[in-house]
Amino acid sequence: MAEIRSRSTGVSRGAVKVRRVALSALLALSSGSSLAQPPEKQLLWGDTHLHSSYSFDAFLNDNLRADPAVAYRFAMGQPVEHPYHGARVQLDRPLDFLAVSDHAEFMGVIRSIYHNGAPLDGLGFLDKLRARIATAVLRDRIDRRVGSELFGPSLPEPYDRATEAVEALVANPEGDDTLAAMLSASGNVEVDTWNTITEIADQYYRPGEFTALVGWEWSATPGGANLHRIVLSDASGAQARAFQPFGFDDSPYVDQLWAYLGETEKSAGVNFVAIPHNSNISKGAMFDELTLRGKAMDAHYIATRRRWEPIAEITQIKGDSETHPALSPDDPFADFETYPYYIQRSLQDYRPAVGDYLRPALRRGLELEARHGANPYQLGVIGSTDAHTGLSSADENNFHGKMATDSVPANKEYGFDRSGGTSGWAMSASGLAAVWAEENTREAIIAAMKRREVYATTGPRIRLRFQGALAAPVQAMPDGESGALALASSVPMGGELTGRNGEGPVFYVEALHDPHSATLDRIQIIKGWLDERGRSRERIYDVVLSDPARRRDDGSVDPVADTVDRRTGRADLAAGAAELRAHWRDPDFDPAEAAFYYVRVLQIPTARHSYLDALALGMEHAANQPDTIQERAYSSPIWYRPGASLP
Repeated sequence: MAEIRSRSTGVSRGAVKVRRVALSALLALSSGSSLAQPPEKQLLWGDTHLHSSYSFDAFLNDNLRADPAVAYRFAMGQPVEHPYHGARVQLDRPLDFLAVSDHAEFMGVIRSIYHNGAPLDGLGFLDKLRARIATAVLRDRIDRRVGSELFGPSLPEPYDRATEAVEALVANPEGDDTLAAMLSASGNVEVDTWNTITEIADQYYRPGEFTALVGWEWSATPGGANLHRIVLSDASGAQARAFQPFGFDDSPYVDQLWAYLGETEKSAGVNFVAIPHNSNISKGAMFDELTLRGKAMDAHYIATRRRWEPIAEITQIKGDSETHPALSPDDPFADFETYPYYIQRSLQDYRPAVGDYLRPALRRGLELEARHGANPYQLGVIGSTDAHTGLSSADENNFHGKMATDSVPANKEYGFDRSGGTSGWAMSASGLAAVWAEENTREAIIAAMKRREVYATTGPRIRLRFQGALAAPVQAMPDGESGALALASSVPMGGELTGRNGEGPVFYVEALHDPHSATLDRIQIIKGWLDERGRSRERIYDVVLSDPARRRDDGSVDPVADTVDRRTGRADLAAGAAELRAHWRDPDFDPAEAAFYYVRVLQIPTARHSYLDALALGMEHAANQPDTIQERAYSSPIWYRPGASLP
């Protein structure tokens, strides 16, 4: 039985405003609505990946003013000054948590050189002279860009020559003796910057109201392959000041990062998680079958990776990492916010690989588990921004860009470089991390991440529940509708089901649209499994639709209407449903086959940020970008493992 019970609730034209208010009120109910999460869990919205002016690339790309204090104030819903154009900007809804995750490499150094001059301790006369000249050149380059080129059409590349010099120095410290001497003398700057960042985090931490997480980014990019990790902790500022962030200038190997986290957890008494991001541009290396050292995985490696990396970023400004049309050719929604540009300076043709995307990685994890007895890629998912503006903005109509410079519509029209590469319009206004936590504290948020009870959205605050059970009873709701699975016998997203049940697991999924965004098109469940030959496969099920009449006799589904007004960019919310819910059993279930299941919720089409920019500029379209997108939410998976037969 594929669909036990499903329900969609449409929205009439005249009742949109009333419906939004009513649905928001439903979230507060604990008895009459199946949307109520158990009382010990609450849904928190946040961003785990934001850069301030203390990151060298953020500062070199015109974020001279948005420090961590500005970042926290903006996330808390307070008005702040934009670091580039100076206008007042503000979120219409505050976040519940934020991590300022500045690069560990040369943390605060470029900012300090600009404001205070290069550190001269330990330098000889000639090196001091060269350092002063280098400081003057750096200041002049930044001042000219921020001043005369504020609205000019000729834009710097996102990683300009000064940034490139810093990156080259990390790879080859002997390549520039003067710059190497300057930066080697900057160790005190990094220590002072980290102390400042952690002190500011404590100043804005309000347990139960707003959580300022302490973390950083480890930014290894071997051969232009993005292998970056965001490192988050439940540490207080005082605990964090007992250690220093570990960067790729400490080691380019992720196993060394994990070793550092293990040692530091013991010495500092804190908990860490490491979160891979932008696997989509990792050249297949993020979720490879081999380690970065080119060796086969062993039990120790798999256990270590599972311990430190329970979740991954599936969506952010530099594109979506769920899957790619070349890897999921039967998925009509696979080509979503595809970002075909590598980080490396020289442009290369983008070639998607299995190790680049989360769905293929989940499938690969099943295959590796069959071989090794453990799954290195049993990953939950979140979204976050990776903005370098100090402003966590993921809304299409309130997006402040990747770098401070491309917050201005006129700047986004042009490429960051003159070789046909990426531009501000190629970036995504994405994403958000959703966490089902016991309370809004550092400890509870990190604990939820460790158990993978988290999900991602591309920006809208779609409220999502997903749970599964083997042979679970179904509770009857007062209105006669089927409600949530009996909580005592089910697992939430991120959980595991083990056993054998001929009918297969029962899944309950429920999604509520964001009252500040658009209505919903459909709920899909994506399944990955190992067939009888041990090969991974995938299938997509359209579980419930906003309008059941769109389902054809052959099971295919007509697309939801595109209602975006091409003059205003607004969509007609009546095209979708305010809420969707369903109980579902896999019609192709085989109790002998290991599998995973995750939910993808699609909104109706809405205007992309680039199209809104084009309208503002009096243009018909934004170059090389679609007018509309279907924003979405991704749940963390639930895994099924064959085991003993259930009674």
